[in-house]
Amino acid sequence: MSRLFSATGEPEKSLTVILKKHSGRDNSGKVVVRHQGGRQKRYYRLVDFKRDKKDIEGKVLGIEYDPNRNAHIALIEYKDGEKRYILHPKDLKVGDAVMSSDTAEVRVGNAIPVKNIPIGQQVHNLELFPGHGGKIIRGAGTFATILAKDEEYVHVKLPSGETRKFIKDCIATIGIVGNVAQKEENLGKAGRKILMGIRPTVRGVAQNPRSHPHGGGEGKSGEGMHPKTPWGKPAKGKRTRNKKKWSSQLIVSRRK
Repeated sequence: MSRLFSATGEPEKSLTVILKKHSGRDNSGKVVVRHQGGRQKRYYRLVDFKRDKKDIEGKVLGIEYDPNRNAHIALIEYKDGEKRYILHPKDLKVGDAVMSSDTAEVRVGNAIPVKNIPIGQQVHNLELFPGHGGKIIRGAGTFATILAKDEEYVHVKLPSGETRKFIKDCIATIGIVGNVAQKEENLGKAGRKILMGIRPTVRGVAQNPRSHPHGGGEGKSGEGMHPKTPWGKPAKGKRTRNKKKWSSQLIVSRRK
């Protein structure tokens, strides 16, 4: 029985686990990420980012809401009876077939090595290294574009504008990540933000000088010449990437 998209629909029980709250604390209980806490209880959906079930066709049973990401997920049932969740690509509908294969058709939802994907094609859920599973281009409405190919690498333009070389055996999924209109969503009130686990954030200029570099002063004093984080580091625009990082050799052109 197929299920149509429903924000209140029950997820596949065999593919869910309880997601533990951490509220921004590390293993010693100290707050290492501020402004987190108060989130409602959630179940984590086990999403198949590796797409390692090769050469077996699967059918889309339903498209579901996932509270742990801004994209929707699609429930796939394969011919051998196994069910898995994948990221829902735009235009993939209930009843459609998907497959992960080196020789699969270039069709929305299919997972194919980038060496077999034609130039100009839009992809998502891209592996950084073969066999590691999709690590990037997983947010709602995002996609990368295949630009060029050589003997070892495929050149891919990422959503940030950066062009990067990927090993030709890395797997990507055809299409754009669904729920494109997510960026236009208005949460409406602070209470909904808190239920998502995001606590109120106090502006630096509203704090005391000992609490924040922007603090203190008479009246509306502003941030000053050099905006900083609470720990005194430059806050806006400073490049923080290590120039000696080994993966720089894979970057064809940096984002602007």
